Amino acid sequence: MEHTVENRFDFKEPIDIAWCPGCGDYSIRKALLGALHELDLPREKVVLVSGIGQAAKMPQYVNTSFFNGLHGRGLPPATAIKACNPELTVIAVGGDGDMYGEGGNHFLHATRRNPDMTLFVHENMVYGLTKGQAAPTTRIGMTTPVQVKGVFEKPINPIALAISLDVTFVARVFCGDMTQTKEIMKQAICHKGFALVDIFQPCVSFNKINTFKWFKENTYSLPADYDPSDRAAAFKKALEEEPFPLGIIYKSNHRKTFEENLDVYSNDKRPMYKRTFDPEMIREEINAKV
Repeated sequence: MEHTVENRFDFKEPIDIAWCPGCGDYSIRKALLGALHELDLPREKVVLVSGIGQAAKMPQYVNTSFFNGLHGRGLPPATAIKACNPELTVIAVGGDGDMYGEGGNHFLHATRRNPDMTLFVHENMVYGLTKGQAAPTTRIGMTTPVQVKGVFEKPINPIALAISLDVTFVARVFCGDMTQTKEIMKQAICHKGFALVDIFQPCVSFNKINTFKWFKENTYSLPADYDPSDRAAAFKKALEEEPFPLGIIYKSNHRKTFEENLDVYSNDKRPMYKRTFDPEMIREEINAKV
């Protein structure tokens, strides 16, 4: 596919990026740009959607269309955007607090709908934007400005949760390995159905425990002969911790997407804003199915 220079993704830095020096988000951004560039996707066909947080600033640093919403509310508009125009490549992005905390209920129901979109979650096990409070993924025992005696709640396991909900593509990567991160991002974007990529991303300012060194020492890549289609085996693999498995942990194509189940594109594939709807015809079609 041929594009002009203006329509392709490049690696030019914006004038100002509001991330701390050394933040893992820089690596994720570079991997994402590389994935979009290698997939040869035109900018006008890609939409990034986010809520609030350091990770949620990502859409502002990629030269494409984006929707920046409320804290924890990135998935509903992303689902709607894809339903209204299935021709678009829709990517939601946010932090572990944004997606698993404030947005946890929306995460649950997005998995039920199975929209054809991708979710990249930056997991740094802390709230980076609001000065280091415990996040849903913070490890037990970590002290923070709020949890001064140490976190005692068991951290959420997003991989096991996603597999239990039958998410059709579940993967985990570490941003310190940009090659693997980029390649799995590409596969997630190309997957038909809801795809989750949980990305270990050190917060260099507020998490002095789960550092680049810690993630490197406490993760391992799945072997080449690992079968991600076995859901029971994938769930067992998802329960492994320290070391955490990296790679595509579960993948399936047995579910229809949200857009297919809506059945609004069976005869007309154009985006909704390009179509004219006849209310009487719609009523007749509904009555015929009933």
